[in-house]
Amino acid sequence: MSDREMLELAAKAANLQTWTNEDGGLYLPDPMRRWNPLADDGDALRLLAAMPSLWSLSLKFGAPTVEMNVWWGTGGEKTNKIAREFAGDGVDVAAAIRRAIVRAAADVGRDVS
Repeated sequence: MSDREMLELAAKAANLQTWTNEDGGLYLPDPMRRWNPLADDGDALRLLAAMPSLWSLSLKFGAPTVEMNVWWGTGGEKTNKIAREFAGDGVDVAAAIRRAIVRAAADVGRDVS
């Protein structure tokens, strides 16, 4: 899946309305600003905060990966998705965390109708 598709699905999971500008970036309408949780720590944290409370998120740090577990569902039935990103020596750990957050949200967004 491309980064662009992953961002669009993550926005869908968090019920964020985005649009594309002529530069090809995704933007949020209020306030109008570029949105990219793959590159911006604040956007990644806001993505987590915007996700509905019926999901439980946990982030596990361990060499050489960052793992993002996501559970969501209704009633007694819950689904678990896991996103893993490499975070070994020489890798930007913050970038791996942001990517794991976006990937997990994108997996949820894929299943949102």
